[in-house]
Amino acid sequence: MRIAIDAMGGDYAPAETVKGAEKAASGNKSLEIVLVGDEKKIKEHMSGDFPNISISHTEEYVEMHESPSAALRKKPNASIIVAAKMLKERKVDALISAGNTGALLEATLLYVGRIKTDKVKIKRPAISVVLPTFNKPTILLDAGANPECKPEYLIQFAQMGCIYSKHIIGVDNPTVGLINIGSEDNKGSAVIKASYELLKSSNLNFKGNVEPSTIMKNGEVDVAVADGFTGNIVLKTAEGTGELVTRLIKKHVSNNIFAKIGGLLIKGAFRQIKKDLDHSEHGGALLFGIDGICIKAHGRAKHDAIENAVKVAVRMINKEIIKKVGEEMSEK
Repeated sequence: MRIAIDAMGGDYAPAETVKGAEKAASGNKSLEIVLVGDEKKIKEHMSGDFPNISISHTEEYVEMHESPSAALRKKPNASIIVAAKMLKERKVDALISAGNTGALLEATLLYVGRIKTDKVKIKRPAISVVLPTFNKPTILLDAGANPECKPEYLIQFAQMGCIYSKHIIGVDNPTVGLINIGSEDNKGSAVIKASYELLKSSNLNFKGNVEPSTIMKNGEVDVAVADGFTGNIVLKTAEGTGELVTRLIKKHVSNNIFAKIGGLLIKGAFRQIKKDLDHSEHGGALLFGIDGICIKAHGRAKHDAIENAVKVAVRMINKEIIKKVGEEMSEK
């Protein structure tokens, strides 16, 4: 099993990317990791020799602030392009990047392409993330790949989300909800209303419109569907809320001696809450619909998030998730 990592992508690359790759390689000796990027800079951060880590050298890479289209035109040997070509040519089984999301999307669309079989063609890929709700995980997609969507895109997102929930989370008959400003069926824009009707008439286990607050509180549905603009706002609001909760707990526990004593007594619970809300624990988001396993790690990913992203990629490979999309969506 070989996984390519865009070593130059992310706010803390290549230092944290390399460290995360080393931890992943140490924990799984059967895994081969290819670090794609500037060999000199990568080696500066390597702590030793790792027989299952190699480097694919290129000095070009897309920075986080750059326009994806312009950067990819100017940098034909950018690390994300080199990695995408490796995935296309099946030299690797998966690709991971914490870099520029737009560049990742454009590079994979151009060089890898969308899933296409005799019976189904994915219209748009979607970023799928796992939201840690109170009762159970909820798959959210699209979380940022497509700011504007047509109803037919949203129903494909729902179908892919159900396949993810079934084979990765283990839910037999996943429920689907359409993110909206209210639960009533007459709420939302024209696109949302049309999407509602498509989902209602499908053979999916559609539960209607859902509000973000109810998703986060109790995991009302297994799959939550939205356009990329809405989904990204939901995701970033959830991340910010999680960080706020953690900071507030620390602030109030340190206010007086009794709170400190109480905090010590439930320190383990606080640690678990922080872990549940920490984006780095979930590794990365699958760019669903691309004809290959492509994991988008958080732009602020540090070594633990990169290591977890590798674990996510390994699981996707073992579950043959791309093959299942082609097989199961063709039956709908």
